[in-house]
Amino acid sequence: MNKRGLFLLFFLFATMGQAQKVSFIGKDSGQPINGVSVSNTDKSRVVYSDNEGFVDLSSFDSSALVFVYHHLYVKEKHFVCDFGPHHNLLKLEKKANTLDEVVLSVSKGREKRSRIAEQIELLTAKEIQKRAPQTSADLLASVPGVKVQKSQLGGGSPVLRGMESNRVLLVVDGVRLNNAIYRKGHLQNSITVAPSLLDRVEVLFGPSSYMYGSDALGGVIHYYTKELKTSQHQITNTSLSSRYGSVNEEWTYQADAELSFRKWASYTCFSNSRFGDLKMGKNRTHGYEDWGKVTEYARGNSIRANSDPNLQKNTGYAQQDFLQKWYFPIFNDLELLLNFQYSSSSNIPRFDKLNEKTPADSLKFAEWHYGPQDRLLVSTQLKLDAAKPYLDKGVLTLAYQDVRESRVSRKFREISNRVHRNERVKVLSLNGDFTVSLTEKNNRNMSYGFELASNQVKSTSFAEQLALETSENNPSDPLFSAQVPTTRYPDGGSRYFTQAAYVGYRQDLDEKHTLNTGLRYSRIQLNAQWKDLTYVPQLSPGISLKNASLTATISHTYRPSQSCKISTVFSSGFRAPNVDDVGKIREKNGTLTVPNIRLKPEYAYNSEFGISQYFNDRMFRLSTNVYYTLLHDYIVRAPFDLNRQREGNTSLSYDGEDGLQVFSNVNRGNAYVTGATLCFQGAFDHHWSAEGSLTYTKGGTYDTKQPMSSIPPLFGNLCLGYKRKKTEIRLDCLFNGAKTPEEYNVEEGIDNLSQTAVLDQNASDQRQKYAGTPSWQILRASFFYELNSKTDVSLQLGNIFDQHYKEFASAISAPGRNFSAAVHYFF
Repeated sequence: MNKRGLFLLFFLFATMGQAQKVSFIGKDSGQPINGVSVSNTDKSRVVYSDNEGFVDLSSFDSSALVFVYHHLYVKEKHFVCDFGPHHNLLKLEKKANTLDEVVLSVSKGREKRSRIAEQIELLTAKEIQKRAPQTSADLLASVPGVKVQKSQLGGGSPVLRGMESNRVLLVVDGVRLNNAIYRKGHLQNSITVAPSLLDRVEVLFGPSSYMYGSDALGGVIHYYTKELKTSQHQITNTSLSSRYGSVNEEWTYQADAELSFRKWASYTCFSNSRFGDLKMGKNRTHGYEDWGKVTEYARGNSIRANSDPNLQKNTGYAQQDFLQKWYFPIFNDLELLLNFQYSSSSNIPRFDKLNEKTPADSLKFAEWHYGPQDRLLVSTQLKLDAAKPYLDKGVLTLAYQDVRESRVSRKFREISNRVHRNERVKVLSLNGDFTVSLTEKNNRNMSYGFELASNQVKSTSFAEQLALETSENNPSDPLFSAQVPTTRYPDGGSRYFTQAAYVGYRQDLDEKHTLNTGLRYSRIQLNAQWKDLTYVPQLSPGISLKNASLTATISHTYRPSQSCKISTVFSSGFRAPNVDDVGKIREKNGTLTVPNIRLKPEYAYNSEFGISQYFNDRMFRLSTNVYYTLLHDYIVRAPFDLNRQREGNTSLSYDGEDGLQVFSNVNRGNAYVTGATLCFQGAFDHHWSAEGSLTYTKGGTYDTKQPMSSIPPLFGNLCLGYKRKKTEIRLDCLFNGAKTPEEYNVEEGIDNLSQTAVLDQNASDQRQKYAGTPSWQILRASFFYELNSKTDVSLQLGNIFDQHYKEFASAISAPGRNFSAAVHYFF
C-alpha cells in the first residue's frame, strides 16, 4: 500500500465463479461509494463503480489480480465478502474524515468542501454513535465553534458566532424548525430531535440568508435523518441499543429497522429516554464553595431541605421520539420520499425559576415547568433528475408541522392557584430547490428556488384553583376555575406568512479559483389580534407588519495547491420580527415584557476569511476562520414607555406583581460581533489521530458602548485518539476561559449574570454583586470496541476529576463525574 491509498486485493475468480458484480459501500456510513476504480496490474483495463456502488467485473479474466483504489478509503483487513453466485459486497473504511467530504447544506445539494468558502463543520452517523450524547444539544456542544447554554436539564440553546435562539436557524431534513414563536434569549428546541435518529449533522456558520432566509444570522444547524436507498437484493437491517448514564440515572433505549427492496425502502426508529435529577461536580477549584448548591427545593405545597446539595432537585424529565421514512423511486428521474417525525416530552421542570427567590429570600414558585412539548412533522419530497436545459436536479418539499408547548406555574404565596399558558403553532411550508449545470464540464452551475411558509399561532391560558387539602397528594385536582390570566401571545390568534425566492451562481474560474454569488428576496407579513386587554389596556388591539428584504452573498475560493484552500466571504442577512418579538407579554425577575408594534427587522453584514492547510497526504487538516459581522437596527430588550411606544421608563402591575418595570424589544443603531475559530483534525497514521479547536468571540454596541448579549468566553477542546483493529480510545480535554462581570450585558438579562457566584450580597450594582464566569477545564475518556460484526460497546467517563462549573449564561450546573455505557446490537 502506498501513500495514495492504493491497495491490492486478490480476487480468486475461481472462487467467485459466477459472480459478475461487486458493490462497494462505506464501512461507517453504509452508503454506496461512487468512483471506485478496479484495474488489472498493467492498468490496460479499468472500470469504475457507479452511483449505486456497483462495478461489473465480467471483462476481467477469472484468474486476474486486480487493484482497487479510491482516494478517500484505505485498506480494510477484515472485509465482509459474501461471495454469492451473483453479487459480492465489500466494505471500505474511510482514510480520514478531513478529506473532501460531501457537504449538503451550503447549496442544498451535494458539494465538495474544497469548493465551499463558508466555515462548515459536520458529524457523521458513526461519530454520533461513538460520542453517544444524551441529547442533541450535548451533541452540538462537541462541534468546534458551538457553545450551548442550558436553563434546565431538558434544554440546550446553541450559540453560533455570538448569535443565539431566533438568530440561529434549525433545519431538519430540509424543513426549517424555526417558527413564529422562536424567542430571543434561550431555546430548548434543539433537543426535540433525538441524536439516535440522526445520520448526519452539518453546522454552517455566518449569515446564510441567500439560501435560507430570515433567522440565519449566526448560522444554520441542519439535522439529517437516515438516508434511504433501494437495492437490487432484499436487505433487512435491524438494531437495538441501550445507554446508561450515572450522573442523572439516564436510561435510553432505541430500536430501528431498515428495509431495502428494488422498488422501495423504509426506515423506522423509536427512541425513549428518561433522565433523573442531575448531580453537579463536587471539586470546587474556582473557590466558590456554595455556588450552585441546592439547599432547598419545592415539593407540593412545602419547601424541603435537600439532603445532598450537589443533587439538583427538580431537573429530571423524559422524552420519546419516533421516525418513519419511506422512499420510492417512481421513475428513473423522479423519486418520492415520505417523512414522519414525532417527538414528545414529559413535563420539563424550569430549574432556574424553581430556584428564584423573593425579596424575603424565600422560594418564589412552588411549581414551574414546561408542559409536554409535542412536535409533529410530516413532509413529502419529490426529487427530480431531469437533465433539462433549465433543470438538472431539483427537490420539492411540502411539509406540515404541529408544535404544542405550555408553561405551568404556581407561586407559594398563591399556593392554590396554578396558571397554565398554552401555545400551539401550525406551520405549512413549500420549498423548491433546483440546480442546473450551464456547461458540459459542470464548472458553471446555477441554483434557484422559492419558499412559502404559513405560521398560525393560537395562544390560550387558564387558571385552576386547587383544593388545599388535596393539592399535596394530587396537585392536579381542581376545585374551580380562578381568574383567567393573560395569554403569552395575542389571544385573538397570530399569523406569520413568508414568501421568498433566490438565485445562485457558482463557477470554477479555473482549476484553482471558484466564485459563488447569490441573491434572495423575502417578504414577510405578520398579523395578530387581542381580545382581552384587561391587564395591559395601553396596547393596541391589533398588529399588522409587512417587511421585505434583499440579501446577497459573494464568496471566492482559491486553491493554490491540492493541500491548501484560501476563502473569502461577503454576505448579508436579516431577521424579521416574529410573533414572539412583537406580541409577547411576560413577567420575569421583576420586569414585564410588552409588545412593540413598531419593531423593524435587524440586518447583518458579514465578512470572513478562512484558510485550510492539509498535511500527511490530506489525512490531517489545520484551518482557521476569522470574521466580522456588523448588525444594523439590531434588536435588544430595553426599558420601554408603553404609552409612547418608544424607549423610556414606566411601570405596571401585572399578575399580582406591583411596580414592574416595563421592557420591550426595540431597534437600536449598529453593533458588531467579531471572532475566530482555529481547528485541527486528522490522523498521523492509521492508529493515532488528534483534533481540537479554539474559539474567540467579542461583541459590543457602537451606539451605547455596551457588551452584546450571548457572547461566550474563549472556549475549545483538545482530543487524542488511538485506533487499532476494533478498538478506539479517546481522551478529551474541554476548557473554557473566564468572563468578567464587565463583559456581561446586564440590561437584557439574557447573559444571566445573577446565575454566577455572589461576591457582595449587599451591592446594588450587578457587576459588583456577582463574580462572572470562572475558567474551567475537564477531562473525558472514551472507549469504543466492536465485539463482533453485530455488536459494539461504547464506554465513557466524563468530568473525570468531578469539577464543578457552569456553562456561560446557564442556570443549571454542569454534570459532575459521569460513567456512561452504550451497547448497540445489529441483527
